[in-house]
Amino acid sequence: MSRRSPSGGYGAGVSETTVPGSGSAVAIKDASTVMLVREGDSGPEVFLQRRVGAMAFAAGMTVFPGGGVDPSDATVELEWAGPDPQWWADRLGTTAGRAKALVCAAVRETFEECGVLLAGPTADSVIADTAGYRDARQQLERRELTLAQFLAEEKLVLRADLLRPWANWITPVVEPRRYDTRFFVAVLPDGQKADGATSEAAAVQWRTPAAALERWRAGEDVLLPPTWSQLVALGAFGSTSEILAAEPVIEPILPVLTDVDGKQVLNFPDNARYFADLPDKNRLQGSARD
Repeated sequence: MSRRSPSGGYGAGVSETTVPGSGSAVAIKDASTVMLVREGDSGPEVFLQRRVGAMAFAAGMTVFPGGGVDPSDATVELEWAGPDPQWWADRLGTTAGRAKALVCAAVRETFEECGVLLAGPTADSVIADTAGYRDARQQLERRELTLAQFLAEEKLVLRADLLRPWANWITPVVEPRRYDTRFFVAVLPDGQKADGATSEAAAVQWRTPAAALERWRAGEDVLLPPTWSQLVALGAFGSTSEILAAEPVIEPILPVLTDVDGKQVLNFPDNARYFADLPDKNRLQGSARD
């Protein structure tokens, strides 16, 4: 993996940048997204959600579970199994404190949005059934309970070792909402089920990366560039064990809007392939968010 210098100027996960021509500053919020994978009949499958149309951010888009880092994620004291925050910091190109918050947000958001909990009674075990934590899950989503409080009350250990760092995308400066998103990957724990019992999801599905991309090309789902890029990457692997063993080079990707022959073009790695296959080019409004 690449090793990047710690990012400066973010404070507790937020920085500011001025949108050209607007004179206003847009806060960039840290976010974590988790690609849950499992073995399927035709190879690895990944869990996807279609966001409800009323969402202020990425409404109607097909995405992976995830969301913004909460202030409580940066201040938590909890039982932790797996690589320490500095290990994560080296791979995510940031400070240990910020890396810890990103990992905690990844675990919390995954539990809130699809009921999958990367935690267990001991450092080498994981919960097999999360149904008994339904009330706590709802309290977490309403911010009535913090991740640290929940894990402490249930005497659970956060299993950071079940996650792998994967990618880093930053929302373009032209957008009114901006996120610095770290992507993680994790295998669905044995016995657990990912669901759509969240206010943010209109529908959920397990699909192979190839099937998800085909639905996008057919216009059945809408994928923003970061989601599309990760599906393309996951499609290169033949098993979940291969995915976990991968060590992708993590470099921050900040798509840039440029003028080409009088047209606004969003530039990011492999963008020509994305736009060539985009079924309805009017449905994408220059965003590079997940």
